[in-house]
Amino acid sequence: MNLRDLRYLVAVGDQRHFGRAAKACFVSQPTLSAQVKKLEEYLGVQLVERGTRQVLLTPTGEEVVARARAVLNQVDDIVELCRAAAEPMTGELRLGAIPTLAPYLLPHLVATATDAWPRLRMLLYEERTALLVERLRKGELDGALMAMPVAGDDLTSVAVFEEPFVLALPADHALAEAKRAPRPEALPEDELLLLEEGHCLRDQALEVCQLAGDAGGTSCFRATSLETLRQMVAAGVGMTLLPRLAGQAGCEIPNRSAVKLLPFPPPVPTRTIGLYWRKGAARASTLEAVAAAIRDLRVVQEQARPIEPAATG
Repeated sequence: MNLRDLRYLVAVGDQRHFGRAAKACFVSQPTLSAQVKKLEEYLGVQLVERGTRQVLLTPTGEEVVARARAVLNQVDDIVELCRAAAEPMTGELRLGAIPTLAPYLLPHLVATATDAWPRLRMLLYEERTALLVERLRKGELDGALMAMPVAGDDLTSVAVFEEPFVLALPADHALAEAKRAPRPEALPEDELLLLEEGHCLRDQALEVCQLAGDAGGTSCFRATSLETLRQMVAAGVGMTLLPRLAGQAGCEIPNRSAVKLLPFPPPVPTRTIGLYWRKGAARASTLEAVAAAIRDLRVVQEQARPIEPAATG
């Protein structure tokens, strides 16, 4: 048994198809299939059920793939640990972020990182929280920016900044001339627009407004993105909660004049953004440097409240 064969098996587990697994491993399908078969013979147990149209893992195969993935992550971390120790701010850094944050923060971060660390290449991914966590655990990402808290004893995190919410409503709405928004729990439920289920911002909005999980939204409307919500507000359909970075003055927003942003009265509802990575990850020092750079970004300094390491608990 060797690491190469474990990588082949994990690829089969991920792709559920020998052809796609072989392509992911940059080998021919017969080679990958033969090596997986040899691994089964060595272990004395069937790991893969080979069908004409699909490939399934046996119960034992599922367990072996899970453990093999953990072993391979550790091996990759050994390589990255040595590389990062020599030159921490070089090479590739695979960084994910939730969709309600990525478009409004990552361009600022990349511009700063390019100047500060010219030999560090950031590969950016925009996914929902559940998929970011899954990709972190698989070793497909080095770090991910997500709204805290995120469950998982195998992950470590550092709080980066606290971001207030603002109320976005049509410019001709009766409340648009007010200096401040009503208390979140006093917002008209039948006018509140929400993201679809699976977005952490939907759950945060429901919690802030003290609504049940099936509440909110005109005509049961559910948006797939923050920009869709904004355009629905501009069209006069309803109102929504926006993270403040999404409404920043420097952000290019279509129909900006059709949307009015109102701050909430104290205590202002907020969300905390944290940077997560696997415990023991070799890129930890690099990610801590990235977290510090995010705190120092002008957009974060002006639109949010940076959280220094000593304040994270």
